[in-house]
Formats: sequence, C-alpha cells, structure tokens
Amino acid sequence: AARFAFPITGGWVHLSPLAGTIRHAGGILFVDAATGKSIKVSRFNINLHLGTLTGIVNGNPKARVAIFRLGLKHATLTAGAHSVRAAGIVLRLTKTAAGALNATLGTSLFSGGLEFGTAATTLRF
Repeated sequence: AARFAFPITGGWVHLSPLAGTIRHAGGILFVDAATGKSIKVSRFNINLHLGTLTGIVNGNPKARVAIFRLGLKHATLTAGAHSVRAAGIVLRLTKTAAGALNATLGTSLFSGGLEFGTAATTLRF
C-alpha cells in the first residue's frame, strides 16, 4: 500500500458543529509509464463542512476540482492543547476525478465512488 504525507500550510477547524478548511502543500503525479501521459493534482484543500478534498490540476490554479468525497461517518476527532487530529477519513474518488484520470491515462480503472484509501490529518496551532 502506498502512503503519502502532505504538509499543512494553514486552515481552521471547529469541532461542533464540524466545519473547517485545511490547506496542504505537495501533490500526486499519476503517470502511465508506457505512454508517458500524466496528470498532477496538488495543493489539496479539505473542506470538512462539504466533505470534500479538492486539488489543483496540472498546476492551473483555475482548475481546482473535487478529487475525493470524504467519508466522515467513522472518523475520529481528537482535540489536544495545541492540535486537532482527524483520522479514519475514507477517501472516495469523485466521478469528475475518475473521468479525468481515465481519459488522461487511457484506462477504465477509475470510477466515481471508488474507495481510494483512508486519511488522517493533524492541524497544529
């Protein structure tokens, strides 16, 4: 299994009711090794109220799209003296992101709702 880490660059969280935005640096480059075709998603933003993770596509700040829907049903939130940690967040690929990955990489592997993995994030303040 692959594991990724993305530094938090800012944001805010309110625990009750659950709301907030967490901004991250970094990104993921998806590459078809046979053809060299690629698509990069970066500068992730988590919107806890909407339950989405968005990213910028191929470095174009005007092309920010929802990459994942966040499954928060079984997520745990832990508040510390100077931090908030959200863990057990299920990442499901959006239909838009699946379509872009399939079209760019010439595959039919990806589908909307595909469980991509789980996420955890810690916001320190």
